[in-house]
Amino acid sequence: MNNNFEKVAANENNPKWKNIISREFSLYTRDNDIRSEFERDYTRILHCTGYRRLKHKTQVFFSPNNDHICTRIEHVSHVESISYTIAKALGLNTELTKAIATAHDIGHSPFGHQGEKILSIICQRDLGCTFWHERNGLELVDNIELLEDNEKNRQNLNLTYAVRDGIISHCGEVDENSIKPRDEFINLDDYQKPNQFAPYTWEGCVVKVSDKISYICRDIEDAITLGILDKELDNLYKLLDFKSGEKINNTIIIFKLITDLCKNSSPEKGLCFSKEALDLMNKIKAFNYKNIYLSKRLMPSNRYFNLVINEIYDTLDEAYDKKNTIEKLDNLSKTYPKLFTDFKNWLLDYTYIPNREQSKLKNKIIFDINNQADYRRSIIYFISGMTDNYAIDSYNEIISF
Repeated sequence: MNNNFEKVAANENNPKWKNIISREFSLYTRDNDIRSEFERDYTRILHCTGYRRLKHKTQVFFSPNNDHICTRIEHVSHVESISYTIAKALGLNTELTKAIATAHDIGHSPFGHQGEKILSIICQRDLGCTFWHERNGLELVDNIELLEDNEKNRQNLNLTYAVRDGIISHCGEVDENSIKPRDEFINLDDYQKPNQFAPYTWEGCVVKVSDKISYICRDIEDAITLGILDKELDNLYKLLDFKSGEKINNTIIIFKLITDLCKNSSPEKGLCFSKEALDLMNKIKAFNYKNIYLSKRLMPSNRYFNLVINEIYDTLDEAYDKKNTIEKLDNLSKTYPKLFTDFKNWLLDYTYIPNREQSKLKNKIIFDINNQADYRRSIIYFISGMTDNYAIDSYNEIISF
């Protein structure tokens, strides 16, 4: 449809190429490896546990009885599909969009954006910082997620700069038109808030806009299925300019937005929608916030999420005892066998313990057990990686006798 972007795609002809494919450490090589740098990133993401857990994390609607309601991992697949279609049409690198899109929400906490808000409140109170899933996603792929090599040594994912940048830069909560990549090769630790910087690549920009297209469209279809929009259907038909009784299908809206974006974008103008399409997107977003995300139907579960996450955090936090913390966690595992055993074993992977055999741990040691702030950060990381069901099971273990 529009190949004007081929000259700015992420490939060896791009003047940013060395930065785009740079890694913190060199990856091992195989004589018969046929994968590109981004394909290697994709398979590393696909095999890590953080990605697998997305299938049991809330997108918008918690624990639906209908198996066809979107979960976080399905949303990730939608973003990958949309970004692939756009990148292919524009002549960009589809391998890079695939890797970024597959990893973009790996930092999401249990219970969707509500869980994210709860963890942010805790972080502001106890650590003086905010929690946001884009930052958490980068920290997880950089410091937490581990893969075993062929000698069974566990190591960090060590992804390319372009994929790491795409993860922390993907915030889809934006209303601006004309998205372009930045020129600066920055230290990604400089990020202090979501959407602070544009992505470094055009492919990162594509994932950013694809994230928004995906969630505003699919959330409507799920809300209709669950009956949440029964009283708003007439208004929705008018907003979408659909005829009464016509099927409201997220694929129809997605196709309209994708083709409009591809038609109106260029390297000079950036990724752009027409005024009509942009207005439609913003109207849909406003409609979703009013009638879905802030719906009274979601309030009871939100209160429950607050109770579950805070109780888990407080229970683990009370176990801190400076250099005796590991021993205390071990003792508390007799009372809370699942939660405290899992947390202690997880924490040991990232904490230096004198005289401990760590020959199979080649990953970064990021927590000082003598530092309470480090210990609290470890709890935040641990909770953020939980699935909905694991968090609920942990809460139930805490309150049970």
